[in-house]
Parts: sequence; structure tokens; C-alpha cells
Amino acid sequence: MRPKILLTNDDGVYSNGIWATYQALSGFADVTVVAPATQQSAVGRSISIFEPIRATRIAVDGAPAWSVGGKPTDAVIIGLFALDLKPDLVVSGINIGENLSYESIMTSGTVGAALEASNHGFPSVAFSLQVWDQGDKFDDPRHCGSSFDEAKRIVRDVCERLIARGFPSHADVINVNIPSHVQGGYEVTRLARKLFHTGVERRLDPRGRPYFWINGPLVEDAEEGTDVHAIRKGNISVTPITLDCTAGAAGADLSSLFE
Repeated sequence: MRPKILLTNDDGVYSNGIWATYQALSGFADVTVVAPATQQSAVGRSISIFEPIRATRIAVDGAPAWSVGGKPTDAVIIGLFALDLKPDLVVSGINIGENLSYESIMTSGTVGAALEASNHGFPSVAFSLQVWDQGDKFDDPRHCGSSFDEAKRIVRDVCERLIARGFPSHADVINVNIPSHVQGGYEVTRLARKLFHTGVERRLDPRGRPYFWINGPLVEDAEEGTDVHAIRKGNISVTPITLDCTAGAAGADLSSLFE
């Protein structure tokens, strides 16, 4: 029996990244693509609860897929509960641009989709590919200039390992970040605190009214053992993530505060 994989993303169903992943996985698994109809980067785990969600059967280069008019989380829910898919693994990506640090995974639609799947009991893994030109993150994902050749090999290897050997205990999602030029091997990492130096640029529109752009350069590096540092070294960062956001170490201090 070939394993069953639900494949989604946040760059949209026509992104080069998701179809690179499809090519990597369809050789050994039955892959069903259920992904947002349009670009949905940085929406996190947001969900459509105030409007209907439309899902349309399409074909991309002859391969069938479902185009979902909603968020990555919506696509996962449609796949699991409307289409009644029962995947052995849920895969999100390949995202165009890295998803590293607390900061990034809290807003990432790629990781958000994987977290949603895990919340419903399905093992899930998110893949992201580092880009040197940050503009690639905001260009049309159907025409990304990055090469996915090495990333496809890594995607297949990781997924085959997870399916053959079982999902690691105490992890809900495996977050995999692939450097644009792989110089080392796999490195199991923890999340760094930040990926960007956040800034805000104030501008004026043609009528003289102010508006703002959130911007800021990438963090140059982070401490040893973090996902940011691994990618800067050229290693493939593999980070276990848990849905449980409870800060257990703060319990004693908090209890004393409310005595």
C-alpha cells in the first residue's frame, strides 16, 4: 500500500514550491493537493468563520488538485473533513522563503497549516526554502527563480523517514528549513527568538496622508543550536514543534503572584 499524503501550502495552489513537492512525493505516495487559491503568506492559523469557503477541482500540468478560496488552515480542514481524506502524513510547502524562529512560525501560513493538521491528530511536516533575494517572497510564486532540485531530494528523504520509522514522540509538527545552498547535513535545532529586525517606514500618499510599511532586514545570526544559526551555516534545520504553548517554568512564579 502506498502511503497517502495531503499536500498544502500558503503560497497558493499554483506556486512552483507546492508542485516541486508534489513531484518529490508522488513517486512513492498517493498525494492529494488541497491548497489556497491565492497567496496567503503570513496569515498564521487564521480561519474563515464569517464567510463561505469554496473549493474547486482543478488540474495543474495534468495533475488534479483542489483550489480553496480561503486560508491554509481552511484548506487543511476542507481536505480532512469535507473531502474526508485520511492521510498518513500532511505536508505543507515547499514555502518560498525560510520560516525560522518564534517570530516567523507564529505568523507563517505554511507552519499554521501543519499545526492545524496536527491539532486534528495527523502527523505533519512543514518545508521552507531559504531565498537570498527577499523579493522572491513577494513576487508571483508561479515564477520563482529559485531551484528546487536539491529541496525535492530533501523533501522526499524526510517524508520517507517519517513514514517508515514513525513520527517522533512529543512533537506535533516537524519544521524543516532548507538553505538555498546546502553545505552540510541535517541539524536538529531549537527555535531562535527572531528572524527580522522589525522596523516601520512612514510614507506619504499622493494626497499627503501618511501610511506605513512594516519592514526590516534579516537577523544576521543567532546562537549555536538554533534554526537561524543552522541555516546560516548551510545545514538543513529540523525543528520539532509542539502545539502546547504552556510556559510550565513560569507556573511557580505565577502561583506566588496569586497566593
